[in-house]
Amino acid sequence: MAEFTKPTTVAREFFIQGLTSDGRQFRPSDWAERLCGVMSCFRPEGSGGRNAHLGYSPYVRPTVLGGVKSVVVNEALRDIEPLAYHFVVNFAKDNDLQIVDACLVPDQKTK
Repeated sequence: MAEFTKPTTVAREFFIQGLTSDGRQFRPSDWAERLCGVMSCFRPEGSGGRNAHLGYSPYVRPTVLGGVKSVVVNEALRDIEPLAYHFVVNFAKDNDLQIVDACLVPDQKTK
């Protein structure tokens, strides 16, 4: 029998998928990396470091979801920099991209 553990904090995230509302693939093909590159400077305080510009922000990161290029956006970005959060959301709206709420799937632990 599987036992589930409840996380101590819940991350509110959503996905911006590289599909328009009518199901067409969004171009250019590297849109997710470009968007995440622009947002790379937004990170938790003290986590910048010397080479921070070489990595993506933990709040806006590229991924592939069901074979579709996507971007995971953590809503904590809104607290850090509201304008950056609205920029990302408006990017999705302006380009007619699908936005999907992420859901938390608990880790499965076996006895």
